[in-house]
Amino acid sequence: VQLVESGGGLVQAGGSLRLSCAASGFTFDGHAIGWFRQVPGKERGGVACISRVDGTIYYIDSVKGRFTISSDNAKNTLYLQMNSLKPEDTAVYYCAASGGSRCGYGMDFWGQGTLVTVSS
Repeated sequence: VQLVESGGGLVQAGGSLRLSCAASGFTFDGHAIGWFRQVPGKERGGVACISRVDGTIYYIDSVKGRFTISSDNAKNTLYLQMNSLKPEDTAVYYCAASGGSRCGYGMDFWGQGTLVTVSS
C-alpha cells in the first residue's frame, strides 16, 4: 500500500492550496480516509475525515468553512482544498486511510507527508 501526497508549498496568508493523495495497492472506496497535520514539536492531529458508514464528513473546528475534503473513487485520490489559509495552518500534512469504515478509530496506512507553509 502506498499513499503519495502532493500539492504542498509556500503560500501567503489568505491564499489557497489543494493537496492530493493518490493511493496504490489500496482502494479508498469503502474505507474511512482523512487528512492529518503535524507541527514540529507537537503531536499529529486530525484535520478532516470522510466516514464510509454514512458519508459523514468531519472537520476540526479551526478549519471549518475554509477546508474541504473530497475523494474521487474513480481516480482513487483524496483531496484537501484549503482556502483562506492562516499562518497557524503551517504544518506537514498527511493523508491516511483506515482498514475500516469509521473515522476516529485509528488509521492503518499513511502517506509520507507534504509541507504547507503559510507566510504572514
